[in-house]
Amino acid sequence: MEITIQAIHFEASQQLEAFINKKVGRLSKFHDGVYLAEVALKVVKPESNENKDASVKLFTRGHEFFAQEIADTFEEAVDQCVDKLERQVLKFKEKLQAK
Repeated sequence: MEITIQAIHFEASQQLEAFINKKVGRLSKFHDGVYLAEVALKVVKPESNENKDASVKLFTRGHEFFAQEIADTFEEAVDQCVDKLERQVLKFKEKLQAK
């Protein structure tokens, strides 16, 4: 699975990129057809506690999944997005198996 990370108006650290690759890469074990994940990170103005916005778009053959979260840190926001996407993918697979 290919993972693209887009940090809007700032430079993402190597540590943050490694964390995102590890967390988002986990999603490929829930669905065989996942071929691309796009991660967008941005800081929401004005400066406040919860101002880190992360959105993850997951592409599979014939379907897209999307999650967006705002949290104190990018790591927390990405983690919450991955949890949401995990539930979405599992629910989608259950629907396919029920048919």
